[in-house]
Amino acid sequence: MDQDCPGPARHFTAPDGTIAYETMGEGPPLLLLHGFPQCRAMWAQIAPALADAYTVVIADLRGYGQSHKPASMEAMSFRAMGSDMAALMSHLGHERFHLAGHDRGARTAHRMALDATDRVLSLTVMDIVPTLHLLETLSHEVARAYYHWFFLAQPAPFPETMIGHDPDAFFERCLLGFGKAQLSDFDAASLGACRAAWRNPAAIRAMCNDYRAAIDVDIADDARDRGRRIKCPALVLYGADGAMARAMDVAETWRPCLSNMRTAVIDGGHFFPDQHPDATVAALRTFLEGC
Repeated sequence: MDQDCPGPARHFTAPDGTIAYETMGEGPPLLLLHGFPQCRAMWAQIAPALADAYTVVIADLRGYGQSHKPASMEAMSFRAMGSDMAALMSHLGHERFHLAGHDRGARTAHRMALDATDRVLSLTVMDIVPTLHLLETLSHEVARAYYHWFFLAQPAPFPETMIGHDPDAFFERCLLGFGKAQLSDFDAASLGACRAAWRNPAAIRAMCNDYRAAIDVDIADDARDRGRRIKCPALVLYGADGAMARAMDVAETWRPCLSNMRTAVIDGGHFFPDQHPDATVAALRTFLEGC
């Protein structure tokens, strides 16, 4: 029994390591992917609410939560993270599935929709702009808000050492730094699971490598796919008070990438799924019912 997460953890041995996951409900398969610095526990108030109509799968991305923690930077690319998730869904018998992600999970989902186009029934990206767009059009405002991208990407072991002195202080600041959030917005059990995960030095190293890979691997992968448009139904869901909404027209950043795009705005900041889970569920359900 995994006492720190919303339910008992199951484990799947992917080609590169073990993935921790949970399933619930019946119906069309829906894979939910968490972001930084969280784990699958972020879906504790959302996944059960969708399980009446969907077979919901929540999983810890490699490097996060209870999943395996690869040592190399290259192994933390979005393509590598997505390969675990595609293998997990095959293992569960879901060759085609709905896919939704928040933050790094949304970036992983975007890469999966490019790499496994025929498998993704629909795509939901929560509170991100495309990685390539963000890094190629970086403004002072975005750099200030998303400073952690460049701190975490510094050569090892500098960020790992600094974070390791007080992981809670650093990662909780990340939870509060992207638009109108306070710790009381986060479910206590879910926050406890995240704390337990991010205190692991291997997880700290993996999260740093996630951000190093964004600059050294992912941007090149995305550049090779410049101009490709994902054809499945796609929902761009973002927080009204998030850093991206303040700095950019979020929907317009996605228009060149998505052929069949819908948008919805939720009150709150970057972590609106934690702040407003009911509104998030409603937006997802409305979108998925129309796919």
